[in-house]
Amino acid sequence: MDVLAEVVRSGLVESRHRGVAVRVDAAGEVVWSIDDPGTVVFPRSANKPIQALGMLRAGLPLDGELLAIAAGSHTGEPFHLDAVREILTLAGLDESALQTPPSYPLDPKVHAAYIRAGGVRAPICMDCSGKHAAMLLTCVTNGWSTDTYLAPDHPLQVVITETFTEVTQGPPAVIGVDGCGAPLLATSLVQLARAVGRIAAGEQGTLEAKVASAMRAHPEFVSGTGRPELQLMRALPGLIAKWGAESTYVVAQPDGEAFAVKIEDGSERPVYAVMNRALELAGLDAPLLAERPEVLGGGHPVGEVRTTF
Repeated sequence: MDVLAEVVRSGLVESRHRGVAVRVDAAGEVVWSIDDPGTVVFPRSANKPIQALGMLRAGLPLDGELLAIAAGSHTGEPFHLDAVREILTLAGLDESALQTPPSYPLDPKVHAAYIRAGGVRAPICMDCSGKHAAMLLTCVTNGWSTDTYLAPDHPLQVVITETFTEVTQGPPAVIGVDGCGAPLLATSLVQLARAVGRIAAGEQGTLEAKVASAMRAHPEFVSGTGRPELQLMRALPGLIAKWGAESTYVVAQPDGEAFAVKIEDGSERPVYAVMNRALELAGLDAPLLAERPEVLGGGHPVGEVRTTF
């Protein structure tokens, strides 16, 4: 893969991050790419808007902030956990029904406060618990088993896979297991961009528009109050953004134009700078997008993470 970003310390390039990036227009045509946009990736949580769409098609009765957290990766803040509990209550279930692995909150500051308050690892704190709660509610709505909701052949996962196949315009290249335990559907980076672009451009009244509207209206439930996706969606209203583990990131405009990035080594450090540069090249130059991660020496800036394109 090509080098997308360099870490510069005191004028010397200290590290390099390789990856793939692609921009597609409103029709889904590639405007430009760096390296092969057909590279197959596990989008990880960048798949969540697609999974949320599949659940809506199966009858998930959520909208607003509860749908946003179903399509999000929360940071374990108290209002996130309250939202997950509210979804479970709608399903007539409690936290014991969640099959997410026990975790601490994703945000370091929230994590520290949680421990100081006596908190222990819990399934609800895992960043995917909103999606899992929504999966459970979808099952209850349809009378499906909640014990095996993560099995690839469970009716819930079959509907999600069918939805994924439709919006990415092809079956999953690989079906793996995500960090949260749910089936993980692989696709090419360009197809991920196109799929999320289709959701962002959904016509009013469609389920696609329902997902996108929830994400736009409640970005703090899609990520968290300290996450870059929140900052980006607030800086550029109308845009939707979703990060995924191992450094995948997808952003889409209301007209369907979309951008997707995958950093080969899985490091989160360069991914936002790379996406910000892609957006700058498209003329989306809000002040936020000019920021670059600092490289510190002795607590003071001595360099930066800079893009190479």
